[in-house]
Amino acid sequence: MFYFYVLIFIASCLLLVRSGTWVVSSLTRVAKSLGWKEFIVSFVLMAFVTSLPEFFVGISSAFHYKPELSFGNIIGSNIINLTLVVAIVVLLAKGLKCETALIQRSSIYTAIIAFFPILLMLDGEISRIDGLFLVFILIFYFKYLFHEQKRFSKVFTNGFKRDWIELRLFLKDLGIFFGGIILLLLSAEGIVWSVSFLATSLGLSLAVIGILIVALGTNLPEIVFGIKAIAMGRKDMVLGVLMGSVVTNSTLVLGSTVLIHPLEIVKFSPYIVGISFTIAACLLFGVFSRTGRKITRKEAIILLGIYILFVVFQLVIR
Repeated sequence: MFYFYVLIFIASCLLLVRSGTWVVSSLTRVAKSLGWKEFIVSFVLMAFVTSLPEFFVGISSAFHYKPELSFGNIIGSNIINLTLVVAIVVLLAKGLKCETALIQRSSIYTAIIAFFPILLMLDGEISRIDGLFLVFILIFYFKYLFHEQKRFSKVFTNGFKRDWIELRLFLKDLGIFFGGIILLLLSAEGIVWSVSFLATSLGLSLAVIGILIVALGTNLPEIVFGIKAIAMGRKDMVLGVLMGSVVTNSTLVLGSTVLIHPLEIVKFSPYIVGISFTIAACLLFGVFSRTGRKITRKEAIILLGIYILFVVFQLVIR
């Protein structure tokens, strides 16, 4: 039985890498067909897609009256996105530019929005009203993003009316994209499922599995997407995916979870480490993305160190 789960883990990893390539390639072609900027496409579309594992965990945990599992997963996921994933991408790309005004502003907004769940929990509960507030934050933020890009529908309608071949290629790429997304989700679920069993077999507690392993598993799409995007020379898409995923986790995922079942904070002690490192990750990411208009390799090493410290502290305090 143990080796069966090992095989599932290996197969899921291979499938994740392959499907990640399809998603990046097809999304790039779709962006070109529509005339959209890759940053916006990745921020809006891929943000939802890569956050689906967290979303499913949240909905499932809410229906089982355990919304704290989703909250822990969101905290862990945001820390991973803002530290580990950013560090991996920057080190591979030898630096990541944040030159445009949209990226500059979005990095600050992302850090602020990632901090909202912590503020909402200070009164001992994240209620349904808080959940509605988070969902509205997401709606207004994406409305702001689309307002920044006025070329969307115009290019879409004009281009495809003239060229049916282009339309067929576009639909094919769209099919490849959604097919790759399905494989990404299946492989991510396979990894989370197998790793959870293996971790339990090795004697790790459920708390550690939820905060560290499940969060890492649900963020594998972001990691693979980032690596593939860098390998294909699509650096502009990376920050969009990472920031969009953090925003979606902190608003839509948590908001939907507490709308089904509000989260009552009985004890703050299990969240102390996560809260502390969320604050550190948000501050450092916000500062690094604005200093020199790029995130350097030295700054990436600092972010990687923050994640390693987070893991160590979480294991020690468990």
